[in-house]
Order: sequence, then C-alpha cells, then structure tokens
Amino acid sequence: MTTPTSAKHVVLVVDDEEYIRDLVRTALGFSGFEVVVAADGVTALSETRRIRPDLIVLDINMPGFDGFEVVRRLRDSGDSTPVVFLTARDSTDDLISGLTGGGDDYITKPFSLEELVVRVQAVIRRTAAVAVDERHVVNFADVEMDERAHRVSRNSRAIDLAPTEFNLLRYFLVNPEVVLSKQQILDHVWDYDFTGDKNVVEIYVGYLRRKTEKHGPRLIHTVRGFGYVLRVEP
Repeated sequence: MTTPTSAKHVVLVVDDEEYIRDLVRTALGFSGFEVVVAADGVTALSETRRIRPDLIVLDINMPGFDGFEVVRRLRDSGDSTPVVFLTARDSTDDLISGLTGGGDDYITKPFSLEELVVRVQAVIRRTAAVAVDERHVVNFADVEMDERAHRVSRNSRAIDLAPTEFNLLRYFLVNPEVVLSKQQILDHVWDYDFTGDKNVVEIYVGYLRRKTEKHGPRLIHTVRGFGYVLRVEP
C-alpha cells in the first residue's frame, strides 16, 4: 500500500472486521475520500504517523489496543486528528467515554453508510473551519479565543480544547446572552441533520464546563426547557 498523494481528504478506517472495512472504504471512496485501512490498534497508530490522515474512523472493540486506548495514545503524543468512533456499544456511558476521551463523533452498529459519510464530511468541515478561520480574537467576560492560533484562555490561563469543543465554545462566544436550543447547537456545531441521541450536546456542554470552570465561575447556563446560554450571572 502506498501513501496517498492526491489532494483528497485522507481517511483512515480501523476495524477488525474485514467486511466492515471494505464497506466503509467503498462508501467513502465513492464520496471522494482517499481511504487507508487498518485491522487493529497498533497498525492504526503506525498508519496515523505514516500518512497523517485528515480523520480516523475507529472501531472501539478490537483485540490488543481498543479504540479508546488508540485515541488516548494519540492525544498523549499531541496528535489531534479528528476521530469518529464506530462501535456496537450504544450506552450513554460509552458515548461519554468516547467523546470525553478525545473523539469528535460516535456512530453505532448497525449503521447507515450514508449517515456515516455525512458525519465524516461534517467533522472534516468543522475541524477544517477551525484551522482556516481568518477572524482573530473573540472575547466574552474573562474568556478569550484566538481563532487563528487555535488558543483559548480564561483569566490568562490556557484551556486545552479538542476541535469540536473549540467549535462549541466559539458558537457560544459569538452568541452571548442568546438562549441556544440543542437543535440549534447540533445544526451549527455538528453541521448535519442530526437524528441520533441529542445527549451529545449535554455531554459536550458538561465537558466544556469542567474545563472552563477550573479558572472561574460558570458561564454556560442551562435554561430548562429551552437550551443553554452564555452569560455572566450575579
């Protein structure tokens, strides 16, 4: 197998089941992606270093390193490649583990190939938007976001955010004092017609709160029955 050299987005598909690798590779290939496959976690890590993919579609249940361990090792090494988890697990606990462990999206088996392609496209769009946005600094209260440098701080203390967390915080920052519904957040941050578990918004808001509240009081508040709002409360 040779390293992809085209200008297409490169996706690494990791699953220990050959027929799933073939299905996903074919679907993504028809949608214009360059696809490389791996059958286990160890190979996934080496292929990520070799080809520097734009995104990884990653199974969780694999022999050796499972998907969570693969992502942990990537993030510990400073690799922020976006990850879409692909798994037979569908509990809320697994969803939380996947997303707070460094994943950017999560789709359960059995799945629609069309939905998988749309989600991959959406994650690539929103992570690419973070990288190329030409606007500079967005502020609210004591939070500062430098979009070009991809840096966030509160009270001058750095906050480390994954791409989806960054986009979620940015959506709040450019809509201060506005109550945003879960559906609005899904439409703008996840960037596709989401029909799955809307708990993904609650999970990401909770994760973002934990990171920002290390350096100050709560800014992202729940408005029961409506959604969330970024504001300073007395």
